[in-house]
Amino acid sequence: MSDQSDQHPHELIVLDPATEEVVATVPAADAADVDRAVVRARAAQTGWAAAAPADRARLLRRFADTVDSHLEELARLEVREAGHLLGNARWEAGNARDLLLYAAGGVERLTGRQIPVPGGWNITFHEPLGVVGVIAPWNFPMPIAAWGSFPALAAGNAVVLKPAETTPLTALRLAELALEAGLPEHLFQVLPGHGAVAGRALVDHPDVAKIVFTGSTRTGREVMERCARQVKPVTLELGGKSPNIVFADADLKSAVDPFSFLDNSGQDCCARTRILVQETVYDEVADLLARELSAVVVGDPADEATRMGPLISRQQVDRVRSFVPDDAPALRGTAPEGPGFWFPPTVLTGAAPDSDAAREEIFGPVAVLLPFTDEADAIRLANDTPYGLSGSLWTRDIGRALRVSGAVRAGNLSVNSHSSVRYWTPFGGYKQSGVGRELGPDALTAFTETKNVFISTEGPAQ
Repeated sequence: MSDQSDQHPHELIVLDPATEEVVATVPAADAADVDRAVVRARAAQTGWAAAAPADRARLLRRFADTVDSHLEELARLEVREAGHLLGNARWEAGNARDLLLYAAGGVERLTGRQIPVPGGWNITFHEPLGVVGVIAPWNFPMPIAAWGSFPALAAGNAVVLKPAETTPLTALRLAELALEAGLPEHLFQVLPGHGAVAGRALVDHPDVAKIVFTGSTRTGREVMERCARQVKPVTLELGGKSPNIVFADADLKSAVDPFSFLDNSGQDCCARTRILVQETVYDEVADLLARELSAVVVGDPADEATRMGPLISRQQVDRVRSFVPDDAPALRGTAPEGPGFWFPPTVLTGAAPDSDAAREEIFGPVAVLLPFTDEADAIRLANDTPYGLSGSLWTRDIGRALRVSGAVRAGNLSVNSHSSVRYWTPFGGYKQSGVGRELGPDALTAFTETKNVFISTEGPAQ
């Protein structure tokens, strides 16, 4: 629920991160706006939950078709408000569409169980929670808004979505497309606003049954504390400091792909920003990274030739720079000068394992390169962080892959891959990286209450 003090309390100014030009000015919701939205959402949810599952599924599929017909528009809007590469933004819009279709497929399969008990029948039901509040971040505005909102809708809930202050435009457009597709009015509402005002009001509202928050661990703690006062369930996807564990027998060129930490300019909680390399191949990996970084084209995100775009804001550039002193030993690429929020691709080679750069989330195009001796040392380093969201390990030894996967404390691991998120599989973190899981086959049940009903089959007492 972070706030941006440099913006007017009643409006949000959306800047193009590549040019610093104003893209749009959007009214900022206050607590009264949140209250009115929740009242409307409660009324809409009643009818939505009562609708036949097939009808809800059909409307969600129509919503997906409508998103599909506006993919390029949504992608280019994401480029302008978030500075994402055009190819990435097209994937993000497609991800929102695909998740709608996946969630729609679950509507008619949200079944309970029949449990054998003596003296009668026992059955369970999954009932929608009511109104779900979703607070989405600025780093992946469209897909992460979808991850919280669309399974909740499919499970029979209404959603009030608060996008990040800097990136409200794609969320607003998705809400318009939902209405165009025929979803009931007020079922899916988007309320741009400051975190300290609209976000806090959404979390505190007694008629919001659950909060889904993606953002920093610091703010996630506050969200959890405030929800605890009402015993309100939360799903939190928070910070990360993910390891990339490279053993000497690995395919080194694939393992040290710089886009494992440069994708989205490093503004990715799953970014492999701790490159842990077995000491016997450390120099070879450093040479590979130096060559790769020098070839990364940083520039206009709308240009198809660009490989890395800007950071989201001047504030974020300053934060990243605070971890990278000018005289720090490092491998460095280049970045444009002049307008825009730019920072060069960087790998710190002299950071100590217990330094802030090696243990804290930087959220920019910066990684640290650290040597390890053996398997046990690699596991120790991988776990030496308060976070546990994601990570990769690279080896041709399947036994080692299984042992290390079991020992690393993280919610999402990839062997010989840098992939982290698929809408078919659960996503979430250990430790201070979060609580709960999103996506996957159980996504809809996370937005329901389980009701247990026992039906006696014994006759009346004589």
